[in-house]
Amino acid sequence: MATIEELRVTATSEIEAAKPLYKQVNNERLEFESADYDQAIEDLAQAKLDEQDNGYSYDRAKAYDSVVDQLDLLYHDMTADKGDKTGEWYKAIKAVKDANPKP
Repeated sequence: MATIEELRVTATSEIEAAKPLYKQVNNERLEFESADYDQAIEDLAQAKLDEQDNGYSYDRAKAYDSVVDQLDLLYHDMTADKGDKTGEWYKAIKAVKDANPKP
């Protein structure tokens, strides 16, 4: 896993490659000032760090069925005496976790 310093280096390269960047101020298009570029680099580095540390969690959240559907699976598993690793709910959750492992 990359450190925040390494991610800042990557972010700096990406921002430098995207120059010039502009902002809208009072309906006027202005090129970024030095402080704006510094902030853009820091924001991008922090976003990369968040994705690195939590991306798997965001991917899991998108992949899980709705809570309503999960509860329905649990109900059917319990009715079928499959409230263990043989149940469909467990299999569905495990598939998502296996497809999106923690780093």
